Amino acid sequence: MDHIVELDLDAIAHGGEAIGRHAGKAVFVPYAIPGERVVAEIVEERERWARARLVRVLTPSPDRIAPPCPYFGPDQCGGCQWQHIAYERQAELKQAIVVDQLRRLGHIAQPPVSDIIVLADPAQMEPEPLAADAQSPASDPPYLAFGYRNHVQLSATPDGRLGYRRGDSPEVVAIERCLLLADRLDELHAALDAAEAGLTGVSLRAGINTGEALLLLETAGDEQPELEINLSTAIALRTGRGIQPLIGEPWLYEEVLGRRYRVSAESFFQLNTVGAAALVELVLAYADLRPDDVVLDLYCGVGLFTLALAEHASAVIGVESSPVACEDFAVNAGDRMNVALHEGNVEHVLPALRAEGLRCAVVVLDPPRAGAGAEVLREIVACAPRRIVYVSSDPASLARDAVHLTAAGYRLVEAQPVDLCPQTYYVETVGVWERA
Repeated sequence: MDHIVELDLDAIAHGGEAIGRHAGKAVFVPYAIPGERVVAEIVEERERWARARLVRVLTPSPDRIAPPCPYFGPDQCGGCQWQHIAYERQAELKQAIVVDQLRRLGHIAQPPVSDIIVLADPAQMEPEPLAADAQSPASDPPYLAFGYRNHVQLSATPDGRLGYRRGDSPEVVAIERCLLLADRLDELHAALDAAEAGLTGVSLRAGINTGEALLLLETAGDEQPELEINLSTAIALRTGRGIQPLIGEPWLYEEVLGRRYRVSAESFFQLNTVGAAALVELVLAYADLRPDDVVLDLYCGVGLFTLALAEHASAVIGVESSPVACEDFAVNAGDRMNVALHEGNVEHVLPALRAEGLRCAVVVLDPPRAGAGAEVLREIVACAPRRIVYVSSDPASLARDAVHLTAAGYRLVEAQPVDLCPQTYYVETVGVWERA
């Protein structure tokens, strides 16, 4: 295959790259857009596909825009992949990725995928004034396309500046400001002096609706760093012996739809608070609970879905493997009598629960990016739920798991993509299965 080629790009890949064909092979081109004609340099070649570096855009897409971030682009910061694409087109491409993965990997001929949900910025929800022609708003819709992240992990360069890793490389690109960070995190990032404190990395967390903040520091050793910061925040240090509180407690509180959650420094929580609320509402709608239902909430974390489900069901049983998240869950559940928690891996806990005679009406699961897998899905199906609500952070693993659910006699009723991470190719999807 020639090293320099001209390509007509006609599709988008799950990893965010545009796809063209040359010499009978699919060629993946990052920082390009379907519909463009480009010049690209082949940098990796396999039997059936190749990967290329974008050299020049010959025919640009009408959706190509100037990225607002100076760190965006090839060989720069790896935090974003799609800032060169107009936001409305980003949303369309994500929906297309979900459809494609469910069709190709999930073997569902006509995937029932709904229009993607894009999130609005609550600070901009006042009606927009109309333009002079009174036909359309004077400005773009208030999409939450930037400033949405409530959690970020940054690494330090050798000279102590904070930034993101360069794509798949261990090299760190120092950044002065990240446009994806919520205002609270932006303030913390600007106030940090990583070099003076001797940091190798830091995790910044904020409660968007509570105003609380938490810094988790990382150093080369276990010695307490000398850090001066003039903002109100809890601070903790990651050591070889675990998390050591330095100022305040090693957790913060966040509110979602009026429910309050404790989230520790090492616990998972959705990085988009507005998106977390959208997911909770979707899960509740898809679960369609009855007052006497028993619900299983697998990979339940700190209880984001559990607390909401418990308001509509007879009982909710959570399963979580992280000890720290289980501690948060216990705090968040409080004295609710219809909530129970089992600590351990789902594939180990579920057989024990079934041996005790567990039957449930609805199963909710939010597995890691790799998906649930055949073993866990067999155990879920053996519980005979009438509905399975699957929250997925990866459409490929969702599609692979869909094969097992379909073979077990469940039908995908609807898959709802949600754009939790604008400017990236990542897409969250909530799927609901019913017994056929």
